[in-house]
Amino acid sequence: MKKEYYKLFFLTVTTVFLQLIKLNAQQINSAKPNFIIILTDDQGYGDLSTYGNPTIHTPNIDRMAAEGQKWTNFYVAANVCTPSRAGLLTGRLPIRSGMAGTANHRVLFPGSKGGLPANELTIAELLKQNGYYTAHIGKWHLGSQPQYLPTHNGFDYYFGIPYSNDMDLIDSVPYPKAIAEPKNEYFRVPLMRNESVIERPAVQNTLTERYTREAVSVIEKNKNRPFFLYFAHNMPHVPLFPNARFKGRSKRGTYGDIIEEIDWSVGQVLKALKDNGLDKNTCVVFISDNGPWKLFKELGGSSGPLFGAKGNSYEGGVRVPAIFWGRGLVAPRFVAEPGSTLDILPTFLSLAGGKLPQDRILDGYDLSGVLRGKQEKSPRDEFYYYHADVLAGVRKGPYKLLFYSSNSIGYPADFKKLDTPALFNLDEDISESNNIASKHPEVVKALELLAEKHSATVEKVEDQLSK
Repeated sequence: MKKEYYKLFFLTVTTVFLQLIKLNAQQINSAKPNFIIILTDDQGYGDLSTYGNPTIHTPNIDRMAAEGQKWTNFYVAANVCTPSRAGLLTGRLPIRSGMAGTANHRVLFPGSKGGLPANELTIAELLKQNGYYTAHIGKWHLGSQPQYLPTHNGFDYYFGIPYSNDMDLIDSVPYPKAIAEPKNEYFRVPLMRNESVIERPAVQNTLTERYTREAVSVIEKNKNRPFFLYFAHNMPHVPLFPNARFKGRSKRGTYGDIIEEIDWSVGQVLKALKDNGLDKNTCVVFISDNGPWKLFKELGGSSGPLFGAKGNSYEGGVRVPAIFWGRGLVAPRFVAEPGSTLDILPTFLSLAGGKLPQDRILDGYDLSGVLRGKQEKSPRDEFYYYHADVLAGVRKGPYKLLFYSSNSIGYPADFKKLDTPALFNLDEDISESNNIASKHPEVVKALELLAEKHSATVEKVEDQLSK
């Protein structure tokens, strides 16, 4: 009898102890919000129905915008993917980390020896210091050598491709043919899990679907602790590999099929959050890494009302769709003031109750007051437009001053210094079609001085992209 009593007592104590552990984990999770960044590749400002596209149907992303905050003046750190992603993850302009590149080397390639320097701190590293589980799913493109992979930059888990999906092209196939008539075997792009290659070439038609399953798994497995999920799609960057389930669905053609599958993926992520009771304690950000690759015409995206595209510093190259969603975290509103991917690191750290590093210059602002509805005006009032390692322009308030011109479709860059800078009022002239420099010489002078002041803060560091 005594033996049965002790056995029952032990089981009761054990059950209560386990429940307390679970409750404590849930309390910790509720005290710290979860964060998800959904990043698309080469998606334009005008490629979502909520941003005005008439033939691409994106109900899940539209719902994020309706229930959260839709930003219309949101910028990436650079007009091509490697430096843009470096800026997003570090909160620093790529010129400060050696990730800006040069005119001849603007992104990393499979044979590149460089990558994000070890002394740079990523969102993942800083959130890990605050008790977060961190995972990266999708395209990395910040160095494919072992020491530069996500698992060496603060991520506990990685599943994805290390660089763009058009790289590692086999020698026997011309690039134009591989893009126009893509086959998986043309591109020896590896699919990796952590630091091991598990598939080569990656079967790209099913990558979005597989990425989504991995993302849902991360959410389910970490529902009782705070987590950061960086979910970076490798499309609609060309080549376009539509999933059979979505092929022919969009009136916009193959490009639209790709966007609509990404929208389905967003819906699955939101559903997983709701199913696991995390929808009121998770901030989800949807953005693109730069403007559309207009060089590929119908295979590329749309800048909507903006001038320019991927590869240049016009608005179409660096202004992207940006939506912040989070029931209980994000106050619904339309935001027409400037923001940037550079602001995401300080914003997440603020929401997580963490501290920013004090040993380096950060170029981001804390947007948490705006997200929570406690602050009406965005703290960001300026932006610096870089073309590789050259300062191409500067914005202050509604005014943008450009020092260089470039090809409106981005490639070839045709990057040239203007004889006199061009000035635009972006509130009145979103398409940068009316140069008003001669009417406002005092604004031109003020912006030139602002650019000089900024440049004085930039120290020359070793270029990582040319290695």
